Amino acid sequence: MCQYYNEISKELFGFGTTLLRVTIDQNIVTFYAKHRRSPRSDALEGEAPGLKLEVDFRMSVLYKKKFREKLEQHMGLPIEAVLRDYDASTQWAITNVILEQA
Repeated sequence: MCQYYNEISKELFGFGTTLLRVTIDQNIVTFYAKHRRSPRSDALEGEAPGLKLEVDFRMSVLYKKKFREKLEQHMGLPIEAVLRDYDASTQWAITNVILEQA
């Protein structure tokens, strides 16, 4: 799962995470990730902060979609939901994968 998480990060942002931890509690897998700051993100923040927030939001939605697809297709996991929150100022992202209960 960690490998897929980093693969998608590299695909979408050009580089992987600097820190990635995972916890599992029953049917919830939580990823704690510290991301690298993109120079493009810095430039956009200075010129168009509202647009940067919109881009961050859209990239997070795309990340969840790709991560879910990867886990379902390659690991055969029955996923109920993928939830993700990203804090641009600290570069932390928390992603919860909720697996369907049997």
